[in-house]
Formats: sequence, structure tokens, C-alpha cells
Amino acid sequence: MVIKLSNEHLIEHTKSSEDIYQGKIIDVKRLTVELPNEIEAYREVVYHKGAVALIVTDDEAMYFVRQFRVSTDEVLLEIPAGKIESDEHPDETARKELKEETGASAESLEKIYEFYVSPGFSNELIYLYHAHNIQFSDMALEDDEFLDLVKVPLKDLKIRMKNGDFRDGKTLVAIHHYLLTNGYL
Repeated sequence: MVIKLSNEHLIEHTKSSEDIYQGKIIDVKRLTVELPNEIEAYREVVYHKGAVALIVTDDEAMYFVRQFRVSTDEVLLEIPAGKIESDEHPDETARKELKEETGASAESLEKIYEFYVSPGFSNELIYLYHAHNIQFSDMALEDDEFLDLVKVPLKDLKIRMKNGDFRDGKTLVAIHHYLLTNGYL
């Protein structure tokens, strides 16, 4: 096996870009690219401003939101999350989403990871935070948000994950991280 030190033999070069859709949350483009072997190919890419997601725990439980997702046509149990607005820093969005979706504020937010949701077709980057020393008050949902706050005992996370109660990628990443770093795995 030969290990190459450069990535140049993997790079696709964009030759042109066509706007397919421009929306409130995403833009879609069709790219014409030149592959490393000089053959032309097409890529459809979803562009997204990014999002934050939050691990919200206390000594006994992790907090989730239960909400309907039209894209999957089902109600999902997810960690609190939200899209980053153009003028916001991810830290600011994290604090805002924590308050909106859970009613909580945190003494501190620790950035855990940044990861792409599905880089095969999207540039959406999620910033995962852990909210420490939380205090609850009233939720501040936006007019188009309908969700329930759900408290799941920490001791139940592993079995509920195995039972398929969590089907959302960011939520699975967050639970795995929490279980791994807190001695549950």
C-alpha cells in the first residue's frame, strides 16, 4: 500500500455552478466539476448556514425535544438544536436555542465537536455544545415551533438508543459522546 502525503490526487475542481433553488434555510446548486482523471461530472449540493446542537444534562437526566419532522413524516426525539443566522456566532445561537427550546440557561457552554451532517451532498456543519450548570425557566419557542421537552434518565440512554428511540444523527453523536466521556460505555 502506498500512502500519499498530498490530497491533490483527490480534488475535484468546480468549472461552473447553476442555481437550482434559493430558500430561507437552504440553497441548492448544480455544479459541473472536473474529476482528478480530467473527466467532467455533476454534483448537486445543498448549502446551509450551519446549525448548533446542545447536550443538556443535569445529575440525573439528559433533555431532549420531541417534535414532528415533515421530511421524515414522523415525530422524533432529538437534542435541542437550531440554525445559525447570518449575523450570529455559533456560541450566540447555542445560548438562544437553549432558551427557546428548553427554557434553560447555562453557566457555561463547552464546544465539543464540529461535524458535517451529510457531506456527500450538503455543506451543513453542526456545532455540538454541552450546556453546563443549567437553570430552567420558561421556554421561548418561536411562532412556528411546536415541541415537547422530554427528560430521559441518564441510566436509560443506552437502552433507549439500542431500542431505536433516537434516529437523528446529531442526537446519536451527542448521546455516544456523553456515554463515552462519562463512563457508560
